[in-house]
Amino acid sequence: MVGAAGPVIPIFTPLDDGGDDAIKNSDGFRFRFVSYNILAQVYVKSVYFPHSPSSCLKWKARSLAVLTDLKNLNADFLCVQELDEYDNFYKGNMEKHGYSSIYVQRTGQKRDGCGIFYKHKSAELMFSEEIHYNDLVDTIDCKNGSTEIGIVRSLKEVAKEAMTTEDLSNKNDGGDYGDRDDPCVRLKRDCVGLLAAFKLNVPSEQVLVVANTHVYWDPALIDVKLAQVKYLLSRISRFKKAISNKFSCTPSVIVAGDFNSTPGDEVYEYITSTVPANVDHSAHHIRLCSLYGTNRGEPIFTNCTPDFTGTLDYIFLLDTRCLKVVSLLELPGPDSTDVVGGLPNHYHPSDHLPIGGEFELLSDACSSATDSLNDMDVNFVELKLGE
Repeated sequence: MVGAAGPVIPIFTPLDDGGDDAIKNSDGFRFRFVSYNILAQVYVKSVYFPHSPSSCLKWKARSLAVLTDLKNLNADFLCVQELDEYDNFYKGNMEKHGYSSIYVQRTGQKRDGCGIFYKHKSAELMFSEEIHYNDLVDTIDCKNGSTEIGIVRSLKEVAKEAMTTEDLSNKNDGGDYGDRDDPCVRLKRDCVGLLAAFKLNVPSEQVLVVANTHVYWDPALIDVKLAQVKYLLSRISRFKKAISNKFSCTPSVIVAGDFNSTPGDEVYEYITSTVPANVDHSAHHIRLCSLYGTNRGEPIFTNCTPDFTGTLDYIFLLDTRCLKVVSLLELPGPDSTDVVGGLPNHYHPSDHLPIGGEFELLSDACSSATDSLNDMDVNFVELKLGE
C-alpha cells in the first residue's frame, strides 16, 4: 500500500523453500542482489519528462531520493546503471552506509557509467575488469563491414524493423555519431560494463563473478545490441575461466543490467537460448537464465513513461546449482498508484524500477559442481555490418 508521496519501501517476497534437501545443503549464507538504472542526472530534462513534477527532477531532491532507495534496498551487491556524480556524491555517501564500489564511465563525452557497490561485511573484491564496447570497432574490417564479433542483419532489414519497433528511449543519445552506414561508426556507441570477482565472506570462501552493463538503446541498431551482448558473454566466459584458474575455484556468475531489450526479442532470445536463431551452430555460446523469467515470469515493466512502458532490465544467472533463489523484489503493477502517469515521480526517482533477489549459498552443490567453462574456447561467428 502506497501512502504519502515518498520513496517506496522495497518488499522481497519469498519463493518456495525448495524442500528439505536445499535447506540441508545450505550453509546458511544469504545475500541480496539488486540491479537499478537510477537515471543519470545529466539526462534529466523537462523535455524528456514533461509528465514528471518539476520538483522531483531537481538534483538535490533526486539525489537524496536515489540514495534513500539504495539504502532501503539493503542489498549486499548493487549493480547501478546511468550512474553519474559518482565521485562527487554517490561514492562517499555509499561508503557511509558500509559499501565499497568500482565504477567505469562511458567513453566520449558521456558523463554516466556503470557501478557495482558491495558491502564490506559480505564480500571482498578480488579482481575487476572494465568492458568498453567501442573495442568492437577494433575487430572490424571497415572496408567490407565484416567482424569476428556478433550477429547482425543488413541495414535494410534493420531499418524496416525499426519502422514497426517502439522507440525505447532516446534520452541518453545526445551525440551525432556520424554516418550509420559506416560499420565502424555504427559500432561506436560509447557503452560500457564491469566485470568483478568477489570472495564471499563465508568459511567456504565461495567466489561470485558479477557483471554489470548498459546495452545501447536504439531499436534501429539491433545488430549493434547483439554485437555488444555477444562481446559481453565472451568476456564473461574468459573472465570466469581466468578467475577459476587463478584461484582454483568454481565461481557462480550473476549478470545484471539495462539491456534495452524486451522479453522475447532477438537480444533476449540470444542471451537465454542454448543455440540462438541466426547463429552458426558451431559457435560456442553460454546460456543464461533470467532470475525473474524462471521464477514467476518477467515483470510487466521495469521502465515506465507515457511514451514507453516495458521490461528492459534483467538479472541473469549462469549456473543455479550453487545458488538457491530465496525471494524476489516486488515490482508495482500498471494500476499501482505510485506509477500512474509515468516515472520519475515523488515515489520513484528514476524512470526505471529496481529489480533484485535474495540468494542462499548451497555449499555442497558448489563443491561438487563442474566448471563447464574452464575448457571452453570462445569462438566468434561472422558479422556483416552496413550491407
